[in-house]
Amino acid sequence: MLLTPAPAGFILEIDMSNAYANITFTPAVRAAQARDGSRAQYAWAFEPDGELDHAELGPQEAAFIQAQRSFYLATVSETGWPYVQHRGGRPGFLRVVDARTLVFTDVPGNRQFISVGNLARNDRVALMLMDYTRRRRLKLLGRLSVQASTDPEYPGREMTIRIEAYDWNCPQHIPQRFEAEDVQRALDERDQRIAQLEAQLAQAGSTPGG
Repeated sequence: MLLTPAPAGFILEIDMSNAYANITFTPAVRAAQARDGSRAQYAWAFEPDGELDHAELGPQEAAFIQAQRSFYLATVSETGWPYVQHRGGRPGFLRVVDARTLVFTDVPGNRQFISVGNLARNDRVALMLMDYTRRRRLKLLGRLSVQASTDPEYPGREMTIRIEAYDWNCPQHIPQRFEAEDVQRALDERDQRIAQLEAQLAQAGSTPGG
């Protein structure tokens, strides 16, 4: 993909039209960009004619998604109110089927069915995936359909998301946090190394002439 310096000195992709911008840069958003003074830069960087970019997941996005332990799911009610829900599980619970399809099993929860009810009237969803350790986040837009799960390990509803666009966010303002399991693993490795060094010192001290 061609990389060309932007007028402001940034390096941006300009030979493809950005699918995420095509959806999110509504007339009202463009008007706000114009008032802020950022409209020209975004139009130059994300809205040229040509092949559509950021509509299909690549290897980097697929690996990132399948490594996540949780994500945030946004739906919109029939009265226009947004609703954000958290979903979590073991790494891999959000599965990448192909470059345009994700699947996860919605296990039984508090049985309010707010997201499911919203989806009955509007299948549009937004997902936010956060990697606090590496300070990265991935935003996804798509359409979600609901079916009965066929996975005996995860009884519930199978949620299939048809991806329409994605975008990576900059790391600014993402607090760095670490998973407890990763911290404990690092501490265990440190303690093992300390024990090895202490054993080596003890052995050296007991050796004649040591």
